Order: sequence, then structure tokens, then C-alpha cells
Amino acid sequence: MQWFRRDILRRTGVVALAVLASLLATTPAPAHETEPSCQDLDIPVSVPLLGHQVMHGRLCGPPGARTVQVLVPGATYNSSYWDIRLTPEIHSYQLAMSRTGYATFAVDRLGTGGSSRPIGVLLTSTGQASAVHQVIQALRSGSGGPRFDKVILGGHSQGSATVILEAGTYHDADAVLITGLTHHPNPVNALVIAASLIPAPQDPALAGRGLDASYVTTRPGTRYAAFFRPAPPDPAVEAYDEATKDVIAVGEVLDAAALGVLLPYSRKITVPVMLVVADHDGPFCGWPLGADCSSTEALLRSESPYYSAAANLHTFVLPGYGHSINYAPNAPDYFRAVAQWADRVTGR
Repeated sequence: MQWFRRDILRRTGVVALAVLASLLATTPAPAHETEPSCQDLDIPVSVPLLGHQVMHGRLCGPPGARTVQVLVPGATYNSSYWDIRLTPEIHSYQLAMSRTGYATFAVDRLGTGGSSRPIGVLLTSTGQASAVHQVIQALRSGSGGPRFDKVILGGHSQGSATVILEAGTYHDADAVLITGLTHHPNPVNALVIAASLIPAPQDPALAGRGLDASYVTTRPGTRYAAFFRPAPPDPAVEAYDEATKDVIAVGEVLDAAALGVLLPYSRKITVPVMLVVADHDGPFCGWPLGADCSSTEALLRSESPYYSAAANLHTFVLPGYGHSINYAPNAPDYFRAVAQWADRVTGR
């Protein structure tokens, strides 16, 4: 009987250990599911024609992250585009990247948000690219705060044009993320955005910033047609986007269009590139002159001639939305695609 009891105990112990091992094997590795640790940083920069300026940004991420994504927002947006607090679990790119192990530094372009507001007629995308370059150097050296080993440089729309200029000129990023921009602008739909613009001092919400009339913003009530169509109207999204909108200097558009879009300056980028657009991105996709954004494969065929072999271009098309894709209800699909690509090309 003693032998029998010992055998039962032994078998019970073996089963218990097997069950415990099974549970440990099937329990997923802990993710960074808490809110990221964030801090505001002001990084001094010196820009041709403008002299000493300050580029403001918000740095978020999990402790110990060694790769940082430097994110540049588009025209009439600021850094808040990358951390949309309206249902952040769906719309915040920064929160999504933090949960996958990446730090992010979303900047306010000069003239917007908490950055310096120079005379608008002297501000260009080339100048913005110079400022972003200095931000990257500060993050690599630790002179602007935490130090990072690797940098992914990302942008949206106008910010993507700035990213192309920066990466093609300074070659200081380990990888490049382009969103909301192709080399085939669709002038018919782009005119919708152009028609919505007014001098920033004429907008009551922005009149108190002291901006000169060479800064422009969107007329109240026009952002759905410019940035979200054909997605179903969403009053909460439109109200939030209107409340957080910003400006762009007219001069930024000129060299961005000439170098970042119309000319293949992007062929000067020599690190991996990922390009993400929505299939109904009006300013840059579709009939009559836009890129073919009907599928990931079609976008790759359409845009590959504008990138070098070293860029190893990777594309992703988000279905069912317009230009400002961080607001898309299925934005997490593109966030996951970016994180998977980043894991392959740089690691965390």
C-alpha cells in the first residue's frame, strides 16, 4: 500500500508539472499593454534663413527601447496626429508602437504646435528637413534626452515629403516610413484641399497665435471632404480633428512638391522603405492621375520606379478610407504591418 500511495503521489506530481509546463508554454509573452511613458522635449536647431529655432516633440515608449521612430505630421496637422486621444486604442500610432516595443518621437513641424514660429515666407520643406536631421542627431547622441541606437524616420503626407528630403540628403535613418504620399498626385482631388485653405489669421481658433498670413489652415467644416472621404461621416472624429488642426507655411508646399513628389529624390534613399496609403486616398490615388492604390501589389508596381533597389520597397494598402489614415477604424491593421516590417529591418 505504501508503494501504491508513493506511485500515486509520483504520478500526480508528474501530471501537475506537465500541466504547469503546458500553461507556461501557452501563456503569451507579456506585452507593453500599459500607457507609454511620455515626455515633452524641446530640441534646439539652426535652420538656413531662419537661424536658431526650437523643434518641439513628444517622446513616448517603453523603458529600455533602443529604436526610436521620429514622426513628422502632414500639412495642417501637428504631433497630435500620431497620438489621437479619441479612442487611442484604435487611433494612437504612438500607443500602438509602444505596445510593440518601439519608442516614438512625434515632432511639431516648425510653425506648428509647440515649435518655434518663424516668418512663414522663409520656411520651406528643405528647412524642415534640416531641423528633423538635427533632431535625429540629438536622439542618437542623447543630447536631447534619452539616447537611441537606431532611428526609423516616418511621415504622413506633407510630412512624408519632408522625410524623403531628409533621408535622401542626410542618410542618417536606419529605415523610412512613408504614409499618405505617392509620386502620382491626383490634381482633381488635391484641388479640394487647396480650395479649403485660408490664411491662418482668418481662423478664429488660430488667430491668437501671432502667425503671419503666409501660414494657411483649413476653413472650418471642410476637413471631412479633404481628408476623410469616402469614409462614413463621423461627427466625433471631425470635431476632434477640427479642434487639433494646425497650419502649414505656403513655402513648404513648393519644394515638397518639386523634390518630394514630382522628382524622384526618393531614389536617393538607401535604407529600407515602407509605403502605406489608404485605397481611397484622394490627393494621391485613383483616377485620373493618381497612383494605383487598389491593392498592396498594385501600389508596389506603381511606386517601385521611384525608389532604389537598396530601399527594398515594401507597401501596404489600408482598405476603405481616405487620406488621414490614423483616423481609420481599421488603423490597427496598418500599425501591426508597420511593426512587423520594423522588426525585420531594424529590430527594437
